[in-house]
Amino acid sequence: MSSCFSKRLQDSAFTNTYDGDFSMSERSLDHLRTIQWFPGHMHKARKEIAEVKTEVDVFVEILDSRVPASSMNPLIDSLRGDKPCITVMSKPDLSDPSLTDEWSRYITCRYERPVLVADLRKRAEAKQIPAMCMDVVERSGGRHSRVLAMVVGIPNSGKSTVINTLRGRAVAKTGNQPALTRQQQRIRIDDGFYLLDTPGLTWPKIESPDSGFCLAITGAIRDTVVSYEDIALFALEFLKTRYGERILKRYNIESLNRTSMELLLAIGKHRGCLIKGGAVDLEKAGRAIIRDIRNGWLGGITWESL
Repeated sequence: MSSCFSKRLQDSAFTNTYDGDFSMSERSLDHLRTIQWFPGHMHKARKEIAEVKTEVDVFVEILDSRVPASSMNPLIDSLRGDKPCITVMSKPDLSDPSLTDEWSRYITCRYERPVLVADLRKRAEAKQIPAMCMDVVERSGGRHSRVLAMVVGIPNSGKSTVINTLRGRAVAKTGNQPALTRQQQRIRIDDGFYLLDTPGLTWPKIESPDSGFCLAITGAIRDTVVSYEDIALFALEFLKTRYGERILKRYNIESLNRTSMELLLAIGKHRGCLIKGGAVDLEKAGRAIIRDIRNGWLGGITWESL
């Protein structure tokens, strides 16, 4: 994906999100305008990827199906060059099935590459990846007797999960937080097929607030970057227009005819997120909502559409 095309997707993904009452704090807005979430190990990883690229036969790009556009990192395309690539859309259990299908068909058509939608915790689904890799390598005229596939993607997208699932044991660190993988790991999956795990790579600078919130909601950037209150307000503004009935059911709310802040206050009271004097602890309430979203308790949600 070209950087200009990626930017167009990011800018258009939330065409109606800001039509409501949502407004973030100046502190979080400043953060999202200038996020420099590119730690030293990411600089090292980018350099190492460039150095070993000649040894790599195929790239496996892991996209988070909840945020397909925001998890497409143009830096990866520039590092990949003309190497063949397959796309794996992870975490379909947490995304909207109809939109995941739309994105899968779009990526297949737009980039002329194989796309697999898979719950990478399930071996039956993940084990399709080696065969897909060997097939694209063979069709590109590359070697087939031994294939080295480099697994790339943004933090917390499922890179290490797929390696552990295919290997049958924990050989790569996993967790519901970004930046657990800090260095490359070359792992034998079976005779003739190897995976190279790499640290998650974000953009050196995330300029779009929409993409910043997308990544914050799904846990691709650290929770300390943006307040839970602001993330939750953004999420509620989106949810009440796209998945409003789920808010009503989950939090026992009678009507969505209220602002996002009013919804946050109502949910905070419902959840008992109170401080001394009975006021709602907005940060605690926001954290509860984001936890519900990440755990799938509000159902599958896709935060971007074509």
